[in-house]
Amino acid sequence: MYLLTDVELYAPDYQGVKDVLIAGSQVVAISDHINREFTGVPVQIINGQGKVLAPGLVDSLVHIIGGGGEGGFTTRTPEMHLSDAVIAGVTTLVGVLGTDSVTRTLTNLLAKANALTEDGLTVYCHTGSYQIPARTLFGDIDQDIILIDKFIGVGEVAISDHRSSQPSQQELARLTAQARVGGMLSGKAGIVSVHVGDSDTCLQPLLDVVSASDIPIKQFYPTHINRTQTLLDAGKEFAQLGGYLDLTASTTPEILAAGEVKCSDALKQLLDAGISVDQITFSSDGFASLPDFDEQGNLRGLKVGTLTSLLDEVRDAVQQNGVALEDALKVVTQSPADILKLTGKGRVQEGLDADLILLDAATLELETVFAKGQLMMVDGVVLKKGLFERQGEGQ
Repeated sequence: MYLLTDVELYAPDYQGVKDVLIAGSQVVAISDHINREFTGVPVQIINGQGKVLAPGLVDSLVHIIGGGGEGGFTTRTPEMHLSDAVIAGVTTLVGVLGTDSVTRTLTNLLAKANALTEDGLTVYCHTGSYQIPARTLFGDIDQDIILIDKFIGVGEVAISDHRSSQPSQQELARLTAQARVGGMLSGKAGIVSVHVGDSDTCLQPLLDVVSASDIPIKQFYPTHINRTQTLLDAGKEFAQLGGYLDLTASTTPEILAAGEVKCSDALKQLLDAGISVDQITFSSDGFASLPDFDEQGNLRGLKVGTLTSLLDEVRDAVQQNGVALEDALKVVTQSPADILKLTGKGRVQEGLDADLILLDAATLELETVFAKGQLMMVDGVVLKKGLFERQGEGQ
């Protein structure tokens, strides 16, 4: 049991100064004052004065087994480690395949998701791939979502990108219909995570499916919407029709110089345009390659996405763009949890999972992380690492 005292609670809505009690894997009490005297029960008290307590971050797009490869085998990015999530304050994440669904497979993805789950995180996955027909385990999208607990949707499916399979409207509609029905029958989101490239078609392929079918616009979850200002402007129109938008936090100076809109700046633009924060999320695109292509599609270089970019962009949104802390936190907690139907995630509330982070109230720097009630990092020191991370340190 842990008692966090005198914290500024953002749940993510601001709740004032509170005490929060954790027992097992859940938050069991939130009050203005919880008695510090516990008879016969060991309770660790953590002084939260000067700290912000918020939900653990929900990262909806992470290449947990690595990604990349656009420059050949040597450019395949590495797998993530447990501590990569811990130092980022990420307690819930969704693993996906990327451009490469040949040497990266769904079986590898599931195995890694289970390993990270055993280490203490909450990890889900999407079936499918960039390409259509989608990679699956049971032959159909709906079967994968219904029969495999960790599969909650499909993606990321690529559109408007020279690396996509150039899917037809009918192919995209059929895949989305399968995901929707699979989600309905299993009680999952059945969301279609859509990688959107920098082609002039932007989000039009999704709008074409919506206009020509009974599929609702909220079945799609397009990401990389801040890739260009043109795409971001198209995203504003998409959101005004009721759609969701995901902004990518990981970037490089080269990509920003080429026209990408910084994640925190894009959030400010969307909020100023009247888009509800409930429709907006950040994801890290962690461990994906961040390729830099020339106008002919030739690779000039690449770097690797990081989960720490999420909190970096939250901090910049507040400190540089004047976004309210509640709203900046919602796009990495409540909003993705609600869109993905992740019950018990994205909020600090009695009876929900004790996925919590403590930030310095003045700087918003991450200090302490709980995942399902387990203390993973305290005062900036990582306590829980993966098996091979520990062996690498001689432990």
